[in-house]
Amino acid sequence: MLRLVTGLCSLGIAVGVLGLAGCGSDTDAVTAGTSTDRGSLVYDPPIRVASLTAADFGAQLAAQAAGASLIAVAGQPACGVDIYSIQYNTVGGAGEKTTSSAAMMVPTGTAPGCSGPRPIVLYAHGTQTDKTADLADIQNPDNAEGALTAAVFAAHGFVVVASNYAGYATSSLPYHPFLNGDQQSKDMIDALAAARTALPHTTSSATSDSGKLFVTGYSQGGYVAMATHKALQAAGVAVTASAPMSGPYALEAFGDAIFYGSVDIGSTVFGSMVASSYQHSYGNLYTTPTQVFEATYAANVAADILPSATPLATLFSTGKLPQTALFNSTTPVTGNAQLDAALAIPANPVFALGFGKSNLITNDYRLSYVLDAVNNPDGAVPTPHAGVPLAAAPGNTLRADLKANDMRSWTPARPMLLCGGAQDPTVFFSVNTGTMQAFWAGLPAGLVTVLDVNATPNPQSPFAPLQVGFQTTLANLLASGGQEAVVENYHTTVAPFCAVAARGFFSQF
Repeated sequence: MLRLVTGLCSLGIAVGVLGLAGCGSDTDAVTAGTSTDRGSLVYDPPIRVASLTAADFGAQLAAQAAGASLIAVAGQPACGVDIYSIQYNTVGGAGEKTTSSAAMMVPTGTAPGCSGPRPIVLYAHGTQTDKTADLADIQNPDNAEGALTAAVFAAHGFVVVASNYAGYATSSLPYHPFLNGDQQSKDMIDALAAARTALPHTTSSATSDSGKLFVTGYSQGGYVAMATHKALQAAGVAVTASAPMSGPYALEAFGDAIFYGSVDIGSTVFGSMVASSYQHSYGNLYTTPTQVFEATYAANVAADILPSATPLATLFSTGKLPQTALFNSTTPVTGNAQLDAALAIPANPVFALGFGKSNLITNDYRLSYVLDAVNNPDGAVPTPHAGVPLAAAPGNTLRADLKANDMRSWTPARPMLLCGGAQDPTVFFSVNTGTMQAFWAGLPAGLVTVLDVNATPNPQSPFAPLQVGFQTTLANLLASGGQEAVVENYHTTVAPFCAVAARGFFSQF
């Protein structure tokens, strides 16, 4: 049987260990802001934490194996990059006032397209378990996503605004509103407002906002990117185009698939973070956490164990959370042969990893969720129906919360690229990207483009080289580390290829 022995070291983007030395950091005093309105700066002017020329950036990347691999996908940096840390006011999941922070990455240099009016990429990061994580901390070797974002977008002429999200870094919020579409889109929009205020006050003021706005993000950030595009469109704010990548967009369907037994890699982490988020935001998941979670872990989840300053591997090794066992290996028996078969440990070895004796979610709660899914079915799971509609009236409160945050609630008016990989064991492509594709099947041609990096490349497609590159990388990973390495690293391996696809997509506009 397949067994993951190293766990999930990073649930966001990981391209390896990248630490970049930034020179020319600012140490000037900053002034505290007087407003606590959403989108206002906590401090102004922003602090420049790193300044890299294109040559320095390229050389530092090339000096490391992971960086050289990133250059092979993203290309050599064309622009220098100045990186700023900004803090701004926003709201939490229950509408409470709080703060958040973001990295603002500004292209610099005299090469064409590196200064003057430049488009903004509003970037949403993947799931992060480290509460101290800061995308602006470019010298931190664990900040691979910050390095990737700078290399793919900022070093090619895009101003990047990348929120750390409320609950991380310097944020005053004691929890993170994970997969809360309303809060996370507000957080992103507030980061954008703060960055637009800050940009003219920087030492990189030769670069300005052209007015073009692109929205993208990966994994959790793919969901956040789509929620942000939806919110901006509803507010009448012009979005030039968006590119959500490998995100859990169809949350109700995804939740149903998991509770039926198709347990994704990382489920104990995601489950803990969803519970913390929705309990804070809506207060309806439980009266006492043992109604959902086994007593061994209930208090930890209720105490907002994630994100944490304690490394995830330590939380696993000290028994604070189970590493893979979401459900009990002794599955519920109802007497209904069809339902019992659906609840049994699946034959798929990846899904089977989600079952064990020291599990997170109780059998009683799993059964109550599944019975609600049977009685109030989602149109995408277990058998897709035309239009893949949401359940009409889910009675289980988690399903109701997932439905409230499901992206089957809007239609984009501007072009969108959906990128991911069909074999993803962490965020299922068919259940999420495939469901959104089916939901939007009647839209005008070209409005929504779907890229599966696992698919057979079409020689006429501009994405064909990226598909070939991804599939070659995956084959090399299989040859060197075997199937276990592919399963554990697949989700993160997709990231740079989709990011470069997003950049190419944006460059059309």
